[in-house]
Amino acid sequence: MGGSWIRAGALALALAVAGLASGGPPEAPKAGSLAGKLLVARPQMADPRFSEAVVYMVKHDASGAMGLIVNRSFEEVSIASLLERLGQDPRGVRGSLRMRYGGPVGPGSLLVLHTSDYRSEETKVIAGGIALTSSPAILRAIGSGGGPRKALLVLSYSGWGPGQLEQEIRAGAWVTAPADPRLVFDEADETKWKRAMAAQESEL
Repeated sequence: MGGSWIRAGALALALAVAGLASGGPPEAPKAGSLAGKLLVARPQMADPRFSEAVVYMVKHDASGAMGLIVNRSFEEVSIASLLERLGQDPRGVRGSLRMRYGGPVGPGSLLVLHTSDYRSEETKVIAGGIALTSSPAILRAIGSGGGPRKALLVLSYSGWGPGQLEQEIRAGAWVTAPADPRLVFDEADETKWKRAMAAQESEL
């Protein structure tokens, strides 16, 4: 595994770019927001980067949208090696996580999407028992047995400017679906798209 994609502070980068506050109680998504839902690429998706993508939506408001593709894993990585690359002490840490490709934006940024049973000052609870954490401390917690029940390690993310996502949905590129944690966090990436399509809601 090459080390160029990860850098100090990378876990916080995507949250800072998206303007997501950390800590505090979860906020209910605003009316019309897709935050806390799944965005599912329709078969006619023209952008190959999102072909059969299932995206967990972290943010969606007038300033734009941010999400993480949750069905594209590509590498198993040692938690200790991740901590080392972040300049953290890896002693006492065991195990590994599957790395997932979150999207084409913010290369080098690393985020942990997880069940909300784990929380720290850098955790943002999104909705439905799912949260996002921006601190390497969560990696140490996972590697020492004190982390969340389920977690996805995601490299980079997906982003849209103001009104861009709405336009793509109207053009028929996406449908939405409920973000069932069982689908989001299971390891069967090859079936997530079909399952999410089967659960699709009415369009925005």
